[in-house]
Parts: sequence; structure tokens; C-alpha cells
Amino acid sequence: MAAQHPGPRLLVYTRTTAYRHDSIPDGVAALRSLGAAHGFSVHATEDPGCFDAPLGPYAAVVFLSTSGDVLTPAGREHLAAYVDGGGGFVGVHAAACTEYDWPYYGELLGARFARHPAYQPGRAVVEDRDHPATRHLPAVWEFTDEWYDFRTSPRGSVRVLVSADETSYEGGGMGKDHPLVWCHRQGAGRAFYTALGHAPEAYEDPGFRAHLLGAITWAAGGRGR
Repeated sequence: MAAQHPGPRLLVYTRTTAYRHDSIPDGVAALRSLGAAHGFSVHATEDPGCFDAPLGPYAAVVFLSTSGDVLTPAGREHLAAYVDGGGGFVGVHAAACTEYDWPYYGELLGARFARHPAYQPGRAVVEDRDHPATRHLPAVWEFTDEWYDFRTSPRGSVRVLVSADETSYEGGGMGKDHPLVWCHRQGAGRAFYTALGHAPEAYEDPGFRAHLLGAITWAAGGRGR
């Protein structure tokens, strides 16, 4: 049931200067639907100017399949100050293909995209179900996606929630240690990343929608509520 009071505001950023995913409108629609049902409002934009002012009014910032350089110098400063000061950040899918030349963003994400095999079914192994983004998932999550490889594994510096089983699909390049979803503290803030979300169909999947809702809840400080 929808909340009966004005809820927190979510900034959903979808600017791309490199590859653009056809699923971006589906992702925005899914987040708006989740917001209507769970009491938060969504401000979706591709305007980098929205980062040229402090981001304090937002409970969390979502980079939804952004790509390339998407922020101005002032925007970079404000995003870093926001997260380090206690704000929440959620990166979805191609958010890992963003701001390659900004070292802070690499720390915020935890790992940078390297390559991916063909879009295909596979198995995601849920390593940690004690998190609102994963507690609803089965131990082995059958999903269809691009199964991103990363330049390095973030394990050791982040809390890995889900990893890819490379034996379940063709073309994996990271081997046995292939984190796919993780979270960590960044300064006083919270950062979450999921590599899933390539296709429009993902945003119609109840399990994936609950995954996104849990990520936002945690990043915004919900502590698992």
C-alpha cells in the first residue's frame, strides 16, 4: 500500500555519453512504480546541471545505466561531498562504465567495467542474504543478463552480496571470484552496485524490482526496514 505521507526524494540520473541502454526508460518507470508503492518520489533527469548544487534534499542518488563522462567538475565535487557526508548512492548496470577518468568514482563503485559476453541466461549465487537487496532471493538466482566482467575484483574492500557462476554461461572472464552485486561504506555514506539490469525485461521481474527496492532502502539509510 502506498505511503500516506510525503516520502523521501530519489534522484535518478540517466545521462549517457557513450553506449545507451534501451532499458533506461523501463528502469525509470520501475523506480517510479516502486516509489508510488513504497512512499518515495523520483526525480529522473539527464541534466548534469542538477549536480551543480548540493544534493542534500535527496535521500539517495541512483546512476541508472549512465555511461561515459556525465558530470561537470562542480557535479563531481557535489556528488563526492554528498556521499562522503552521509548520502546514499546506487549504481545500476552501466553505472560501472561511467567517469573512468575520475578516481573517486572508481572508489565509489568499487570496480570498473571491463567487458561482457553475449546477453544470455546464467546463475547468480547469493552469497549474503542478510541485506534488504538479497534477503528475498533464492540461494541460486536464475537470471538473464550480460554478466559484466570487471577490471579487478572488489572483494576485500566491499561486502559482496551476489556473484556470478561462470560455469552457467558462456564467455565469463573473471573465473571463480566474480562479484556481481556489492555494497560498502563511502565516507559517512553508503554505496551499492548491481551489475544486473541490461534489458527492459529485467525491470518487469519481481525479484529484480525487489532487489532495486532493497538497494535503495539500504542506501538511503533504511537499515533493512
